[in-house]
Amino acid sequence: MLRESRRGSFVDKKMKIDILVAEIGSTTTVVNGFTNIDTDAPVFVGQGHAPTSVNEGDVRIGLQGAIDSLSQNLDMGGITYHKMLAASSAAGGLRMTVHGLVYDMTVRAGKEAALGAGANIHMTTAGVLRQIDLEEIEEINPNLILLAGGTDYGERDTAVRNAELLSQLNTKAPVIYCGNVENQKVIQRIFEKANRQIYITENVYPKLDQLNIEPVRELIHQAFEEHITEAPGMKHLREMVNGTIMPTPGAVMECAKMLYKEIGDVAVVDVGGATTDVHCVSDGSEEIALIQTSPEPQAKRTVEGDLGVYVNARTLAQMVGIEKLKKETGVEVEEVLEDYQPIPVTKEQLILTSSLTWYAASMALKRHAGRFYYVYGASGRRAYAEGKDMTKVRWLVATGGALTRLPGRGEILERLTNINESGEMLYPKPYQMKVLEDRHYIMAALGVLCRDYPEDAAILIKSDFGIISNEQDNVKI
Repeated sequence: MLRESRRGSFVDKKMKIDILVAEIGSTTTVVNGFTNIDTDAPVFVGQGHAPTSVNEGDVRIGLQGAIDSLSQNLDMGGITYHKMLAASSAAGGLRMTVHGLVYDMTVRAGKEAALGAGANIHMTTAGVLRQIDLEEIEEINPNLILLAGGTDYGERDTAVRNAELLSQLNTKAPVIYCGNVENQKVIQRIFEKANRQIYITENVYPKLDQLNIEPVRELIHQAFEEHITEAPGMKHLREMVNGTIMPTPGAVMECAKMLYKEIGDVAVVDVGGATTDVHCVSDGSEEIALIQTSPEPQAKRTVEGDLGVYVNARTLAQMVGIEKLKKETGVEVEEVLEDYQPIPVTKEQLILTSSLTWYAASMALKRHAGRFYYVYGASGRRAYAEGKDMTKVRWLVATGGALTRLPGRGEILERLTNINESGEMLYPKPYQMKVLEDRHYIMAALGVLCRDYPEDAAILIKSDFGIISNEQDNVKI
């Protein structure tokens, strides 16, 4: 299938592109073009941008504008493409609620699966849902609801009761069940009787201290793709996108996992206008695994909703300290924030944005990484570890507008390799990590591409990061 984009009057100078990958953000839609797909030499040809048009009620306007922008950037009179894939965080992204039996067990496991799939989690509950919980779920109006509860062949009643309550909600959000395997048939019957969409998969927490994240993540992506067109402004998305659709953070995670296969343990930092995301793919060390208090997924994502450098700039500045920022940057912070822009337009805005980017990234990494703690008893002091073990991470990857476009970002990234001076974090010792930069800002696009074209995506990701050799012990940049 071929589709065409033309700008101005007809010009018989069109470029054939194999794959377009759109990234539909809350404010901007980006389209990335790739050619020579299914060969040994796939090529990233360029990028186009346009304002996202979800608020106008039709996502196609922004998509077409981004395609036309790509055509103009390539100095072409139009573009023909065989296939379009997409990642989306527009229309609120993937809004989910998570419900399980015990917070530190099934709820936490479900939350890890949802975050790793790229969800924005708006609510978590443990135990039987209360009336006020049900009312809050309806107010949130999630895209998906995740229901867990009970290890396999363990407690059954809570998940069944919650299924009965969720099946009667006015919201028509599909439900994913990933709890006690013994409940699968009865829960399937409950939702089918209520004429509600239900997805059934393996238990996310099948045994005590065992996580089973990947089957749930895959099913979340499937459900997102099947139901994204029901989100406001996205109704006509399938008229242009004829391939895979993923949540944008989930696509970044897919790319991070591919990087892990190519070069070893990685951490990805994405400082955005509203949030800062950290994705880490690492098995950690065997020594720390012996003293960890609870299991952690190999691929973990955290999202910090208070650490954005535009939407949350004032909140972040207050967290750091206005006077401290003023002393460090030499700018009148309050005055700059009065006319602050999403993309800095003055020297003072640029200086402040760089400083806020450093603080957002460093604070997000410190929250993401686990820590050592000590317990004193009759036999003396014993060390334990809690949270994600990042000690074996050797590559710090920068993506997102701030960390790939700001002048001075190299210095920020080098400083981020040196934030564990105290040794209390489960994080590499100073200067043990090397830095990689998503030079073309296409990690999300490559994450979508790798679902259908993994070999092409692997070649393109090495090209984007300037990786010459992919021997994990001797990577050349």
